[in-house]
Amino acid sequence: MKRKEDCRVIRQEQLCAGIFSLWVETEQIAQEAHPGQFVMLYGTDESRLLPRPISICQTDGRLLRLVYRVAGAGTREFSALCLDQSIEVLGPLGNGFPIQDTEGRRVLLLGGGIGIPPMLGTAAVSGVRATAVLGYRDEMFLEKEFEEFCPVLVATEDGSHGVKGNVLDVIRENDINADMIFACGPVPMLRAVKDYAEKARIPCWISMEERMACGIGACLGCVCDTVREDSHSHVHRARVCKDGPVFRSTEVRL
Repeated sequence: MKRKEDCRVIRQEQLCAGIFSLWVETEQIAQEAHPGQFVMLYGTDESRLLPRPISICQTDGRLLRLVYRVAGAGTREFSALCLDQSIEVLGPLGNGFPIQDTEGRRVLLLGGGIGIPPMLGTAAVSGVRATAVLGYRDEMFLEKEFEEFCPVLVATEDGSHGVKGNVLDVIRENDINADMIFACGPVPMLRAVKDYAEKARIPCWISMEERMACGIGACLGCVCDTVREDSHSHVHRARVCKDGPVFRSTEVRL
């Protein structure tokens, strides 16, 4: 159940250029959060009315970890938060990955760019037999933390680390097999993963990234194209914040 809380900052650090890791203490949000869900963070500058959606990276029942990229004035304000300051958080929001269906199955976790953080929380779930493949454009972050939970392979665009190319190049070069795929990243990556999974007949769930205004499905500002017709509006659309952000790959058009 979603709720709004004033959360205390426990610590914050910069992982690499423009990427920050923020830990906050919650009353119940962290306890109720599942891998693949997100929260909305509220700033204090009255000139910016809308909150910012941030995917959940990790939880421990009390603490919530958010790893985000500074992309504008709102996230720049968050990056200045210090120990014991407070921030208003709404969550957990959306639908996460179907962790309950992973028992006895080999799960391939694919993360690209700022889509990498939610995959760490998924890898950390006890009992999930996972292999992580992470794609980076430039500086790497979080890859060492994945190693605590599962094998990790890396792709970089310039070949400075791991395989030169993208996450699918890593899969093909290492002949990786899986029973399920969970993925989060930019649309071109998700489009390629969707195509790969459907051709290989591997069940695949993808986490969509869209601009959001409310985060609760009221404003219809984050719709995506779907295969099925919405029973209420009779259009082929779904709300990423409310119906997602995680969708079965066969349910959406990219």
